[in-house]
Amino acid sequence: MTIATVPTLLSQDEALSLVESAIKQSQAESVFVSVNASESALSRFSENQISQNINRNRFTLTITSYFGKRSASASTTEINSDAITETIRRSEDLAKIAPEDPEWIPLLEPQEYEPRLPAFDENTLNLSPLARGEIVQRVTALAESAGVEGSGTLSTKAFVDVVGNSRGLRACDRGTEADFSFTARIGDGSSWSERTGFAIADLPIESMTQELIERAFLARHPREVSPGQYPVVFNPAAFADLLGWTIWNLDARSADEGRSFMSRTDEAGKPSGNRVGEQIFSPLVQVQRYPSHPLLQLGTCFGDGLSNRYLEVIKDGIPQTLSYSRYWAQEQGKEPTGSLFPIVMTGSDQSLSELIAQTERGILVSRAWYVRYVNPRTLEVTGMTRDGTFWIEDGQIAYPIKNLRFNQCLPDMLRDVDGLSTVQRFGNSVVPGVRVKAFNFSSITDSI
Repeated sequence: MTIATVPTLLSQDEALSLVESAIKQSQAESVFVSVNASESALSRFSENQISQNINRNRFTLTITSYFGKRSASASTTEINSDAITETIRRSEDLAKIAPEDPEWIPLLEPQEYEPRLPAFDENTLNLSPLARGEIVQRVTALAESAGVEGSGTLSTKAFVDVVGNSRGLRACDRGTEADFSFTARIGDGSSWSERTGFAIADLPIESMTQELIERAFLARHPREVSPGQYPVVFNPAAFADLLGWTIWNLDARSADEGRSFMSRTDEAGKPSGNRVGEQIFSPLVQVQRYPSHPLLQLGTCFGDGLSNRYLEVIKDGIPQTLSYSRYWAQEQGKEPTGSLFPIVMTGSDQSLSELIAQTERGILVSRAWYVRYVNPRTLEVTGMTRDGTFWIEDGQIAYPIKNLRFNQCLPDMLRDVDGLSTVQRFGNSVVPGVRVKAFNFSSITDSI
Protein backbone atom coordinates (compact mmCIF):
# COMPACT_ATOMS: atom_id res chain seq x y z
CA MET A 1 0.00 0.00 0.00
CA THR A 2 1.31 3.47 -0.93
CA ILE A 3 0.33 6.44 1.20
CA ALA A 4 0.10 9.67 -0.81
CA THR A 5 1.72 12.48 1.15
CA VAL A 6 1.13 15.19 -1.46
CA PRO A 7 -1.75 15.81 -3.87
CA THR A 8 -1.58 13.74 -7.06
CA LEU A 9 -4.23 15.57 -9.04
CA LEU A 10 -3.67 15.60 -12.79
CA SER A 11 -2.79 18.94 -14.32
CA GLN A 12 -4.96 20.31 -17.13
CA ASP A 13 -2.09 19.74 -19.58
CA GLU A 14 -1.78 16.09 -18.55
CA ALA A 15 -5.53 15.55 -18.89
CA LEU A 16 -5.59 17.30 -22.26
CA SER A 17 -2.71 15.11 -23.46
CA LEU A 18 -4.72 11.99 -22.58
CA VAL A 19 -7.73 13.32 -24.51
CA GLU A 20 -5.59 14.12 -27.57
CA SER A 21 -3.98 10.69 -27.50
CA ALA A 22 -7.32 8.88 -27.27
CA ILE A 23 -8.78 10.88 -30.19
CA LYS A 24 -5.76 10.03 -32.36
CA GLN A 25 -6.10 6.32 -31.59
CA SER A 26 -9.81 6.21 -32.41
CA GLN A 27 -10.92 4.30 -35.51
CA ALA A 28 -14.56 5.40 -35.24
CA GLU A 29 -16.25 7.83 -37.65
CA SER A 30 -16.27 10.34 -34.78
CA VAL A 31 -15.36 10.22 -31.11
CA PHE A 32 -15.92 12.14 -27.88
CA VAL A 33 -13.46 11.81 -24.99
CA SER A 34 -13.72 13.04 -21.40
CA VAL A 35 -11.23 12.91 -18.54
CA ASN A 36 -12.44 13.50 -14.98
CA ALA A 37 -9.91 13.56 -12.15
CA SER A 38 -10.49 14.61 -8.56
CA GLU A 39 -9.07 14.53 -5.05
CA SER A 40 -11.64 14.65 -2.29
CA ALA A 41 -11.49 14.44 1.48
CA LEU A 42 -14.21 14.02 4.07
CA SER A 43 -14.36 14.12 7.86
CA ARG A 44 -17.57 13.03 9.59
CA PHE A 45 -18.26 13.61 13.25
CA SER A 46 -21.08 12.67 15.61
CA GLU A 47 -21.66 12.78 19.37
CA ASN A 48 -18.90 15.41 19.49
CA GLN A 49 -16.15 13.19 18.08
CA ILE A 50 -14.74 12.28 14.68
CA SER A 51 -16.21 9.06 13.30
CA GLN A 52 -14.66 9.00 9.80
CA ASN A 53 -11.72 10.63 8.04
CA ILE A 54 -11.11 9.65 4.42
CA ASN A 55 -9.29 10.81 1.30
CA ARG A 56 -10.16 9.63 -2.19
CA ASN A 57 -8.45 9.93 -5.57
CA ARG A 58 -10.59 9.39 -8.66
CA PHE A 59 -9.72 9.17 -12.33
CA THR A 60 -12.10 8.26 -15.14
CA LEU A 61 -11.49 8.38 -18.89
CA THR A 62 -14.62 7.84 -21.00
CA ILE A 63 -14.70 7.18 -24.74
CA THR A 64 -17.89 7.55 -26.81
CA SER A 65 -17.49 6.20 -30.32
CA TYR A 66 -19.87 6.97 -33.19
CA PHE A 67 -20.66 5.12 -36.42
CA GLY A 68 -23.42 7.02 -38.15
CA LYS A 69 -26.29 7.29 -35.66
CA ARG A 70 -24.94 4.43 -33.57
CA SER A 71 -22.85 5.12 -30.49
CA ALA A 72 -21.56 3.51 -27.32
CA SER A 73 -19.42 4.53 -24.37
CA ALA A 74 -16.77 2.72 -22.39
CA SER A 75 -14.74 3.92 -19.41
CA THR A 76 -11.57 3.08 -17.56
CA THR A 77 -10.20 4.10 -14.19
CA GLU A 78 -6.65 3.12 -15.17
CA ILE A 79 -4.28 5.70 -16.60
CA ASN A 80 -1.87 3.39 -18.45
CA SER A 81 -1.81 3.34 -22.27
CA ASP A 82 -2.84 -0.34 -22.64
CA ALA A 83 -6.00 0.19 -20.56
CA ILE A 84 -6.91 3.30 -22.54
CA THR A 85 -6.39 1.53 -25.89
CA GLU A 86 -8.52 -1.38 -24.72
CA THR A 87 -11.27 1.04 -23.66
CA ILE A 88 -11.22 2.73 -27.08
CA ARG A 89 -11.57 -0.62 -28.90
CA ARG A 90 -14.37 -1.74 -26.54
CA SER A 91 -16.29 1.46 -27.18
CA GLU A 92 -15.94 0.98 -30.96
CA ASP A 93 -17.03 -2.66 -30.86
CA LEU A 94 -20.13 -1.80 -28.85
CA ALA A 95 -20.99 1.18 -31.06
CA LYS A 96 -21.04 -0.98 -34.19
CA ILE A 97 -23.83 -3.17 -32.80
CA ALA A 98 -25.78 -0.49 -30.90
CA PRO A 99 -29.25 0.53 -32.18
CA GLU A 100 -29.53 3.82 -34.02
CA ASP A 101 -30.37 6.82 -31.86
CA PRO A 102 -33.63 8.47 -33.08
CA GLU A 103 -32.51 11.72 -31.43
CA TRP A 104 -28.95 11.67 -32.77
CA ILE A 105 -27.22 15.01 -33.34
CA PRO A 106 -23.71 15.66 -34.68
CA LEU A 107 -20.85 16.18 -32.28
CA LEU A 108 -20.41 19.70 -30.96
CA GLU A 109 -18.16 22.01 -32.96
CA PRO A 110 -15.47 24.10 -31.19
CA GLN A 111 -16.98 26.65 -28.78
CA GLU A 112 -16.05 30.07 -27.42
CA TYR A 113 -15.72 30.32 -23.64
CA GLU A 114 -15.54 33.23 -21.23
CA PRO A 115 -11.93 34.46 -20.90
CA ARG A 116 -11.56 33.86 -17.16
CA LEU A 117 -10.02 31.34 -14.78
CA PRO A 118 -12.25 29.43 -12.33
CA ALA A 119 -11.33 29.65 -8.65
CA PHE A 120 -8.69 27.13 -7.59
CA ASP A 121 -7.43 27.40 -4.03
CA GLU A 122 -4.13 25.62 -3.35
CA ASN A 123 -4.68 25.67 0.43
CA THR A 124 -7.93 23.78 -0.03
CA LEU A 125 -6.23 21.25 -2.32
CA ASN A 126 -3.39 20.75 0.15
CA LEU A 127 -5.41 20.69 3.38
CA SER A 128 -4.04 17.75 5.38
CA PRO A 129 -6.10 15.20 7.32
CA LEU A 130 -4.51 16.57 10.49
CA ALA A 131 -5.58 20.14 9.70
CA ARG A 132 -9.10 18.94 8.88
CA GLY A 133 -9.20 17.02 12.15
CA GLU A 134 -8.09 20.09 14.10
CA ILE A 135 -10.94 22.12 12.60
CA VAL A 136 -13.44 19.42 13.57
CA GLN A 137 -11.92 19.25 17.04
CA ARG A 138 -12.57 22.97 17.57
CA VAL A 139 -16.19 22.51 16.43
CA THR A 140 -16.85 19.54 18.70
CA ALA A 141 -15.18 21.32 21.64
CA LEU A 142 -17.63 24.21 21.24
CA ALA A 143 -20.55 21.77 21.17
CA GLU A 144 -19.33 19.77 24.16
CA SER A 145 -18.69 22.85 26.29
CA ALA A 146 -22.22 24.06 25.54
CA GLY A 147 -23.73 20.68 26.48
CA VAL A 148 -25.14 19.90 23.04
CA GLU A 149 -24.56 16.91 20.77
CA GLY A 150 -22.79 18.05 17.60
CA SER A 151 -22.57 16.15 14.33
CA GLY A 152 -21.81 16.99 10.73
CA THR A 153 -19.25 16.90 7.94
CA LEU A 154 -16.28 18.86 6.66
CA SER A 155 -15.25 18.12 3.09
CA THR A 156 -12.91 19.45 0.42
CA LYS A 157 -12.55 18.65 -3.25
CA ALA A 158 -10.29 19.62 -6.14
CA PHE A 159 -11.01 18.50 -9.68
CA VAL A 160 -9.86 18.72 -13.28
CA ASP A 161 -12.23 17.95 -16.18
CA VAL A 162 -11.22 17.98 -19.86
CA VAL A 163 -13.32 17.05 -22.90
CA GLY A 164 -12.57 16.87 -26.59
CA ASN A 165 -13.91 15.40 -29.80
CA SER A 166 -12.87 14.62 -33.34
CA ARG A 167 -14.41 17.88 -34.64
CA GLY A 168 -11.78 19.90 -32.83
CA LEU A 169 -13.67 20.74 -29.63
CA ARG A 170 -11.44 21.11 -26.58
CA ALA A 171 -12.65 22.34 -23.20
CA CYS A 172 -10.98 22.41 -19.79
CA ASP A 173 -12.37 23.01 -16.34
CA ARG A 174 -10.94 22.85 -12.85
CA GLY A 175 -11.88 24.04 -9.40
CA THR A 176 -11.85 23.58 -5.65
CA GLU A 177 -14.70 23.35 -3.17
CA ALA A 178 -15.05 23.20 0.60
CA ASP A 179 -18.26 22.39 2.46
CA PHE A 180 -19.22 22.37 6.12
CA SER A 181 -22.48 21.14 7.64
CA PHE A 182 -23.38 21.03 11.32
CA THR A 183 -26.30 19.78 13.39
CA ALA A 184 -26.64 20.71 17.06
CA ARG A 185 -29.09 18.78 19.23
CA ILE A 186 -30.13 19.04 22.86
CA GLY A 187 -33.23 17.23 24.10
CA ASP A 188 -36.09 17.98 21.71
CA GLY A 189 -34.31 20.99 20.22
CA SER A 190 -32.11 20.88 17.14
CA SER A 191 -30.65 23.15 14.48
CA TRP A 192 -28.80 22.65 11.22
CA SER A 193 -27.13 24.53 8.41
CA GLU A 194 -24.40 24.18 5.83
CA ARG A 195 -22.13 26.49 3.85
CA THR A 196 -20.02 26.07 0.73
CA GLY A 197 -17.07 28.01 -0.65
CA PHE A 198 -14.29 27.57 -3.17
CA ALA A 199 -11.72 27.90 -0.34
CA ILE A 200 -11.66 26.37 3.12
CA ALA A 201 -10.80 29.80 4.55
CA ASP A 202 -14.10 31.21 3.24
CA LEU A 203 -16.23 29.00 5.49
CA PRO A 204 -17.45 30.70 8.72
CA ILE A 205 -17.06 27.44 10.60
CA GLU A 206 -16.76 28.55 14.22
CA SER A 207 -19.23 31.44 14.06
CA MET A 208 -21.78 29.21 12.29
CA THR A 209 -21.27 26.50 14.93
CA GLN A 210 -21.88 28.96 17.74
CA GLU A 211 -25.00 30.33 16.05
CA LEU A 212 -26.44 26.83 15.57
CA ILE A 213 -25.73 25.88 19.18
CA GLU A 214 -27.71 28.90 20.34
CA ARG A 215 -30.55 28.08 17.94
CA ALA A 216 -30.74 24.48 19.23
CA PHE A 217 -31.35 25.80 22.77
CA LEU A 218 -34.07 28.13 21.45
CA ALA A 219 -35.75 25.22 19.61
CA ARG A 220 -36.45 23.21 22.79
CA HIS A 221 -39.98 22.53 24.07
CA PRO A 222 -41.84 23.34 20.83
CA ARG A 223 -45.51 24.19 20.91
CA GLU A 224 -48.18 23.00 18.54
CA VAL A 225 -49.79 25.24 15.92
CA SER A 226 -52.66 24.28 13.66
CA PRO A 227 -51.86 23.44 10.02
CA GLY A 228 -52.93 26.05 7.50
CA GLN A 229 -51.62 28.87 5.35
CA TYR A 230 -49.18 31.24 7.01
CA PRO A 231 -46.69 33.93 6.04
CA VAL A 232 -43.26 32.29 6.13
CA VAL A 233 -39.70 33.55 6.46
CA PHE A 234 -37.27 31.04 4.97
CA ASN A 235 -33.69 30.79 6.16
CA PRO A 236 -31.47 30.88 3.00
CA ALA A 237 -30.50 27.22 3.54
CA ALA A 238 -34.16 26.17 3.53
CA PHE A 239 -35.05 28.29 0.51
CA ALA A 240 -32.10 26.96 -1.51
CA ASP A 241 -33.67 23.49 -1.67
CA LEU A 242 -37.07 24.79 -2.80
CA LEU A 243 -35.74 27.20 -5.43
CA GLY A 244 -33.64 24.40 -6.91
CA TRP A 245 -36.78 22.36 -7.60
CA THR A 246 -38.24 25.24 -9.59
CA ILE A 247 -35.14 25.76 -11.74
CA TRP A 248 -34.79 22.02 -12.42
CA ASN A 249 -38.30 22.16 -13.88
CA LEU A 250 -37.59 25.00 -16.33
CA ASP A 251 -37.05 22.46 -19.10
CA ALA A 252 -38.09 23.46 -22.61
CA ARG A 253 -39.05 20.03 -23.87
CA SER A 254 -41.24 19.25 -20.86
CA ALA A 255 -42.93 22.64 -21.23
CA ASP A 256 -43.48 22.31 -24.99
CA GLU A 257 -44.87 18.79 -24.62
CA GLY A 258 -47.38 19.80 -21.93
CA ARG A 259 -45.65 18.17 -18.94
CA SER A 260 -44.64 21.22 -16.93
CA PHE A 261 -46.00 24.19 -14.99
CA MET A 262 -44.37 26.20 -17.81
CA SER A 263 -46.67 24.57 -20.41
CA ARG A 264 -49.29 26.57 -22.25
CA THR A 265 -52.39 24.73 -23.48
CA ASP A 266 -55.08 25.62 -26.02
CA GLU A 267 -58.85 25.51 -25.56
CA ALA A 268 -58.85 21.78 -26.22
CA GLY A 269 -56.27 21.21 -23.51
CA LYS A 270 -53.48 20.37 -25.95
CA PRO A 271 -49.90 21.73 -25.62
CA SER A 272 -49.44 25.06 -27.39
CA GLY A 273 -45.96 26.23 -26.45
CA ASN A 274 -44.56 27.56 -23.20
CA ARG A 275 -44.96 30.48 -20.81
CA VAL A 276 -41.64 32.23 -21.31
CA GLY A 277 -42.28 35.99 -21.14
CA GLU A 278 -45.31 35.72 -18.84
CA GLN A 279 -45.48 37.37 -15.40
CA ILE A 280 -45.52 34.21 -13.28
CA PHE A 281 -43.56 35.15 -10.16
CA SER A 282 -43.14 38.14 -7.87
CA PRO A 283 -41.18 41.03 -9.43
CA LEU A 284 -38.67 40.51 -6.60
CA VAL A 285 -37.62 37.17 -8.11
CA GLN A 286 -34.45 37.67 -10.15
CA VAL A 287 -32.52 34.51 -11.07
CA GLN A 288 -29.46 34.15 -13.28
CA ARG A 289 -27.17 31.37 -14.38
CA TYR A 290 -24.06 33.08 -13.12
CA PRO A 291 -20.98 30.83 -12.86
CA SER A 292 -18.62 33.79 -12.44
CA HIS A 293 -20.47 35.16 -9.39
CA PRO A 294 -17.89 36.14 -6.71
CA LEU A 295 -19.12 33.42 -4.33
CA LEU A 296 -18.96 30.73 -7.05
CA GLN A 297 -16.27 31.40 -9.68
CA LEU A 298 -17.06 28.09 -11.37
CA GLY A 299 -15.97 26.73 -14.74
CA THR A 300 -16.70 28.06 -18.21
CA CYS A 301 -18.11 24.88 -19.78
CA PHE A 302 -20.45 21.96 -19.20
CA GLY A 303 -19.49 18.31 -19.39
CA ASP A 304 -20.49 18.04 -23.05
CA GLY A 305 -18.42 21.10 -24.01
CA LEU A 306 -21.25 23.64 -24.25
CA SER A 307 -20.38 27.08 -22.92
CA ASN A 308 -21.53 27.80 -19.37
CA ARG A 309 -21.98 31.55 -19.73
CA TYR A 310 -24.06 34.13 -17.89
CA LEU A 311 -27.77 33.82 -18.68
CA GLU A 312 -30.85 35.66 -17.42
CA VAL A 313 -33.29 32.98 -16.25
CA ILE A 314 -35.98 35.01 -14.43
CA LYS A 315 -36.11 38.81 -14.60
CA ASP A 316 -38.61 40.85 -12.56
CA GLY A 317 -40.58 37.64 -12.00
CA ILE A 318 -40.77 36.84 -15.74
CA PRO A 319 -39.06 33.68 -17.09
CA GLN A 320 -36.64 34.70 -19.83
CA THR A 321 -35.59 31.30 -21.12
CA LEU A 322 -35.87 27.57 -20.56
CA SER A 323 -33.23 24.87 -20.59
CA TYR A 324 -32.72 23.61 -24.15
CA SER A 325 -30.80 20.42 -24.81
CA ARG A 326 -28.96 20.32 -28.13
CA TYR A 327 -31.56 17.97 -29.59
CA TRP A 328 -34.60 19.98 -28.50
CA ALA A 329 -32.98 23.24 -29.55
CA GLN A 330 -32.46 21.76 -33.02
CA GLU A 331 -36.10 20.64 -33.15
CA GLN A 332 -37.41 24.05 -32.08
CA GLY A 333 -34.97 26.25 -33.98
CA LYS A 334 -33.40 27.60 -30.77
CA GLU A 335 -29.88 27.93 -29.42
CA PRO A 336 -28.96 25.18 -26.92
CA THR A 337 -28.49 26.50 -23.42
CA GLY A 338 -27.36 23.47 -21.48
CA SER A 339 -28.31 23.33 -17.81
CA LEU A 340 -29.58 26.46 -16.04
CA PHE A 341 -27.18 25.84 -13.15
CA PRO A 342 -25.36 27.25 -11.24
CA ILE A 343 -28.16 29.54 -10.11
CA VAL A 344 -27.89 32.89 -8.37
CA MET A 345 -30.95 34.64 -7.00
CA THR A 346 -30.53 38.34 -6.32
CA GLY A 347 -31.07 39.32 -2.70
CA SER A 348 -31.04 42.62 -0.81
CA ASP A 349 -28.89 44.30 1.84
CA GLN A 350 -31.31 43.29 4.60
CA SER A 351 -30.47 40.64 7.19
CA LEU A 352 -32.78 37.73 7.97
CA SER A 353 -33.43 39.38 11.34
CA GLU A 354 -34.74 42.47 9.54
CA LEU A 355 -37.13 40.31 7.50
CA ILE A 356 -38.40 38.79 10.75
CA ALA A 357 -38.77 42.25 12.31
CA GLN A 358 -41.05 43.27 9.41
CA THR A 359 -43.33 40.23 9.92
CA GLU A 360 -46.35 40.69 12.19
CA ARG A 361 -47.19 36.98 12.43
CA GLY A 362 -45.76 34.00 10.65
CA ILE A 363 -43.40 31.03 10.76
CA LEU A 364 -39.61 30.90 10.48
CA VAL A 365 -38.45 27.80 8.57
CA SER A 366 -34.83 26.79 9.09
CA ARG A 367 -34.78 23.67 6.89
CA ALA A 368 -36.89 22.07 4.16
CA TRP A 369 -36.49 18.33 4.58
CA TYR A 370 -37.27 15.35 2.31
CA VAL A 371 -38.90 17.38 -0.46
CA ARG A 372 -40.68 15.21 -3.04
CA TYR A 373 -43.14 15.61 -5.92
CA VAL A 374 -46.88 15.56 -5.37
CA ASN A 375 -47.78 16.72 -8.90
CA PRO A 376 -44.92 17.29 -11.39
CA ARG A 377 -47.29 19.01 -13.84
CA THR A 378 -48.12 21.81 -11.39
CA LEU A 379 -44.85 21.53 -9.46
CA GLU A 380 -46.65 20.83 -6.20
CA VAL A 381 -44.24 19.30 -3.69
CA THR A 382 -44.41 17.96 -0.16
CA GLY A 383 -41.81 18.00 2.57
CA MET A 384 -41.24 18.78 6.22
CA THR A 385 -39.73 21.52 8.29
CA ARG A 386 -36.90 20.43 10.57
CA ASP A 387 -34.12 21.56 12.90
CA GLY A 388 -35.72 24.64 14.38
CA THR A 389 -39.13 25.95 13.33
CA PHE A 390 -40.35 29.08 15.13
CA TRP A 391 -43.47 31.19 15.54
CA ILE A 392 -43.01 34.90 14.73
CA GLU A 393 -45.12 37.41 16.66
CA ASP A 394 -44.92 41.22 16.37
CA GLY A 395 -41.63 41.07 14.49
CA GLN A 396 -39.87 38.77 16.95
CA ILE A 397 -39.23 35.06 17.32
CA ALA A 398 -41.80 34.22 20.00
CA TYR A 399 -41.32 30.47 20.62
CA PRO A 400 -40.42 27.19 18.85
CA ILE A 401 -43.19 25.19 17.23
CA LYS A 402 -43.55 21.53 16.29
CA ASN A 403 -42.47 20.69 12.78
CA LEU A 404 -45.01 20.77 10.00
CA ARG A 405 -45.52 18.96 6.72
CA PHE A 406 -46.14 21.21 3.74
CA ASN A 407 -47.93 20.70 0.42
CA GLN A 408 -47.11 23.65 -1.79
CA CYS A 409 -47.09 24.62 -5.47
CA LEU A 410 -43.67 26.20 -5.82
CA PRO A 411 -44.69 28.63 -8.60
CA ASP A 412 -47.31 30.01 -6.17
CA MET A 413 -44.63 30.34 -3.49
CA LEU A 414 -42.44 32.40 -5.83
CA ARG A 415 -45.46 34.48 -6.84
CA ASP A 416 -45.96 35.40 -3.17
CA VAL A 417 -42.39 36.48 -2.40
CA ASP A 418 -42.47 39.91 -0.71
CA GLY A 419 -39.10 40.20 1.05
CA LEU A 420 -35.45 39.23 0.53
CA SER A 421 -32.32 39.11 2.68
CA THR A 422 -28.62 38.97 1.80
CA VAL A 423 -27.34 35.96 -0.16
CA GLN A 424 -25.28 32.95 0.89
CA ARG A 425 -23.79 30.01 -1.02
CA PHE A 426 -25.12 26.46 -0.62
CA GLY A 427 -23.57 23.88 -2.92
CA ASN A 428 -23.42 25.54 -6.33
CA SER A 429 -26.32 27.92 -5.68
CA VAL A 430 -26.35 31.43 -4.23
CA VAL A 431 -29.69 32.42 -2.67
CA PRO A 432 -31.13 34.90 -0.15
CA GLY A 433 -33.44 34.37 2.74
CA VAL A 434 -37.02 34.94 1.57
CA ARG A 435 -40.37 35.95 3.00
CA VAL A 436 -43.57 34.75 1.31
CA LYS A 437 -47.08 35.98 2.01
CA ALA A 438 -48.67 32.51 2.17
CA PHE A 439 -47.31 28.97 2.44
CA ASN A 440 -49.45 25.88 2.93
CA PHE A 441 -48.85 23.52 5.86
CA SER A 442 -50.96 20.36 5.76
CA SER A 443 -50.20 18.56 9.05
CA ILE A 444 -47.96 18.31 12.12
CA THR A 445 -45.03 15.86 12.11
CA ASP A 446 -43.11 14.14 14.90
CA SER A 447 -39.71 14.94 13.40
CA ILE A 448 -37.28 17.02 15.48
